[in-house]
Amino acid sequence: MNVEKKETVLNTFKRDYQLWLMILPAIIIIFVFNYIPMYGIQLAFREFDFTKGLTGGEWVGLKYFQQFIESHMFTDLLKNTISISLATIIVGFPAPIILALLINQIKWKRGKKILQTTVYLPHFISIVVLVGLLNVLLSPNTGIVGNLMSALGLGDVNLLASTNTFIPVYVLSDIWQHVGWNSIIYLAALASVDPQLYDSAKIDGANRWQIIRNVEIPALIPTIIILLILNMGSIISTGFEKIFLMQNPLNLPVSEVIETYVYKIGIISSQFSYAAAIGLFNTLINFALLVMVNYIAKRVSNISLW
Repeated sequence: MNVEKKETVLNTFKRDYQLWLMILPAIIIIFVFNYIPMYGIQLAFREFDFTKGLTGGEWVGLKYFQQFIESHMFTDLLKNTISISLATIIVGFPAPIILALLINQIKWKRGKKILQTTVYLPHFISIVVLVGLLNVLLSPNTGIVGNLMSALGLGDVNLLASTNTFIPVYVLSDIWQHVGWNSIIYLAALASVDPQLYDSAKIDGANRWQIIRNVEIPALIPTIIILLILNMGSIISTGFEKIFLMQNPLNLPVSEVIETYVYKIGIISSQFSYAAAIGLFNTLINFALLVMVNYIAKRVSNISLW
């Protein structure tokens, strides 16, 4: 009688050592840059003292968490962060799905490749260059968009300096930059659809819209749910670089978010313990949202991260 040998972690390492060697650099980088710095979390619970380093300082418990929650900035920061994140998810999340479905309908291979390359390119533009382009294009005096608005009789409106237009400009520019790149994963999911499903749908007389609705969208649902869970898990971690570069004194009431505030408090004002507490608060909220959304997705669709 053959008795199967129970596979152990050591046996897995021995059998697939080539694969483990390939991902070893990535494991080391993640450990060095993501796990070792977690030691600094203790600063959120200490009164940081320069003379004692990261391990020193008086233990103050939840003092800085309470200080942040009771501060006059708390409500505005949370409101701005959630507003920008929700707008990005509500408007930006469906965009790559729609683009992937449209690209998948193109039968001309050369045209399809040209379109894909065109929509991928903005992803490789740096944030600094992108914000520079926005400043040039949206300038009310010299920008193309600014001159066009003036020609249409809308007045000299500085879209980057208005509290009413900052979020739309941020969201739309973010979609333009990343929609093509984010559509790749959906195109990969569509490529795995069994061709027999398309043939069956055509035999049954289905038109393009019916094929999209009954064949392609169901194939994308697992990918959509997983990516939605990941996006909801970072809803309070709005991108720092772009918002910080787009900030000016006129749009600050709607552009000041938790991450830019942490930078100003921690780096500029040198309140390291207070900044660490705010950053940890941000992370804990994101983690709680990730667990909650993952639980809901598992109960509703039986699809989840774990």
